[in-house]
Amino acid sequence: MKRTATRAVLALITALLTLTACSAGAQQRPGVVVTTNILGDITRQIVGDDVPVSVLMTPGADPHSFGISAQQAAELEQADLVVHNGLGLEEGVQRNVQAAVAEGVPAFAVAEHVDPLKIAGPDSQPDPHFWTDPSRVARAVDLIADQVVAHVDGIDAAAVKARAAQYRQQVLAVEAEAAQRFERIPPKQRKLVTNHHVFGYLAQRYGFEVIGAVIPSGTTLASPSASDLSSLADAVRRANVRTIFADSSQPDRLARVLAEQAGIDVRVTPLFTESLSEPGGGAATYLEMTRANTEAITSGLGA
Repeated sequence: MKRTATRAVLALITALLTLTACSAGAQQRPGVVVTTNILGDITRQIVGDDVPVSVLMTPGADPHSFGISAQQAAELEQADLVVHNGLGLEEGVQRNVQAAVAEGVPAFAVAEHVDPLKIAGPDSQPDPHFWTDPSRVARAVDLIADQVVAHVDGIDAAAVKARAAQYRQQVLAVEAEAAQRFERIPPKQRKLVTNHHVFGYLAQRYGFEVIGAVIPSGTTLASPSASDLSSLADAVRRANVRTIFADSSQPDRLARVLAEQAGIDVRVTPLFTESLSEPGGGAATYLEMTRANTEAITSGLGA
């Protein structure tokens, strides 16, 4: 009788342990891993609460230089889907994404599929900063939704598509707001100088002219030479630029140096160009970031 009772207890314990393991496995479902926080916000709007969405880049970080932990690298290799920007943006985690792909993880480089532009200059490299054009983001919403449906098992495809359609309309509404605001800026004043080349897409979409950048590159990891600064200062004087826009995640020291070299009264205005902020910081979501930048640019250029 005692043996029978003991066996029953052991069987119950085994069953409980099995159920616990299954429950833990369900909770640890890989889901979608996203590299940048801008794409992370967009992807979460599409996926909702159906599956976990893990974002590697913290608010305020530089997408060109941020790195990840060994645990996050393992997370990449266990994901159902990796969503990354591509075109060389995530320089610090590119090898980790490649390692995940080598392990058979599906990965989607969003910027490569939204009609990428080239960065102006001798190198003419592809420009990864597509999100400054909301119309391309609207296109990216549908593309990401398609990837989620294709690669994440058990997800409600209809719900994903419905959320994507709703969010795409919000993005297009923000695009229309920006177009209306930028129309108030006289064409001769639509001239941009930034910390580095980040607004090529915005310039094409809304009819701005990019005079130049303090760092003459598409990455913040490059450095300007004295001749670069001198040439840009001459261009600033010729174009009568009154505002330099600096990335809010980067110090604006170089922009201030340029302002001094230009010999004119130039304001340095921060923008949220490559990273979302913490909640309450003015750009906690892509939509909030776009509205904040629209306001900063129109105010900075005198409209």
